Amino acid sequence: MIRDRSIAVTGGAGYIGSHACHMLATVGADPLVIDNLSTGSFLALNWGAFVEIDLRQTDLLTEALQRYAVDTVFHFAASAYVGESMAQPLKYHDNNVGGMLSLLSACAQAGVQKFIFSSSCATYGIPSQVPIGEAAPQRPINPYGRTKLICEQMLKDVAAQCGMDYAILRYFNVAGADPCGRLRERHSPETHIIPLALFAAARSGPPLQVYGTDYETPDGSCIRDYIHVSDLVQGHLDALHYLDREGGPITVNLGSGRGASVFEILATVEEVTGLTVPATFAARRPGDPPILVAETAYARQLIGFKPQRSDLSTIIADAARSFGMEATHALSA
Repeated sequence: MIRDRSIAVTGGAGYIGSHACHMLATVGADPLVIDNLSTGSFLALNWGAFVEIDLRQTDLLTEALQRYAVDTVFHFAASAYVGESMAQPLKYHDNNVGGMLSLLSACAQAGVQKFIFSSSCATYGIPSQVPIGEAAPQRPINPYGRTKLICEQMLKDVAAQCGMDYAILRYFNVAGADPCGRLRERHSPETHIIPLALFAAARSGPPLQVYGTDYETPDGSCIRDYIHVSDLVQGHLDALHYLDREGGPITVNLGSGRGASVFEILATVEEVTGLTVPATFAARRPGDPPILVAETAYARQLIGFKPQRSDLSTIIADAARSFGMEATHALSA
């Protein structure tokens, strides 16, 4: 049962974490937000208690988990920009790996029973085939992906030692916003393509910069699997229900199972909003694979994961509405 349960959400003031807190509160759980507010926002702190802690403060973290009798952790807090990780690898190892080490130490001391970890498709690197199944080789090509893979391995080792059930959830590209408009797709700095394309269309931001038009894809731009944030956080509840029912460990992909190119996103933004997206073009960014698309059959079979809002038009319409933009096509659907 999730109702009345104390669930710690690291990074709960961030984009995905705040959506998770909202969903947890909706189903009657008691989220505890743990965030240092380095990139999170006070505006997203609307559900559950909040403690301002850097994850590397192990003693304070342990005390908070014990004080709130936390039995489950949703771990979202991390640095998560591929390009930045190429330029600042030490930051990513310090924050992502150092934060994970401290959090696992605190969980072991506090007796946390279940751990849901936000991993990434970046751990796969350049896949030998798509869609990418969970058994595909993990050969990350950037420091961000490497830190996520290290954290997966750390979780496996520590959980085995202290008897903690866990789920590793490998995200593909998360986008969209709460369809009721209480939250929005918010990143600091903003580097995600859908918000940037919407800002460019509304002339509230610069033209969208398209990195790479010479990939070996049908239109030359890179292809990604976009999953609606509401579907993603439902996947966390699905995983927790599974751990409660069957135990763990489990590792599953969370994606839509469909790929969309950068040029398809531009076209869909224009269709949804009725506005033109101005764009400029630049070379590929280091560390960007050409195609990443999830194989989702295992997640569907194992935990019952069934995305409901992850078609591209709905993702973009919900994101547009969260920014106060009129969506002329998909919002009326």
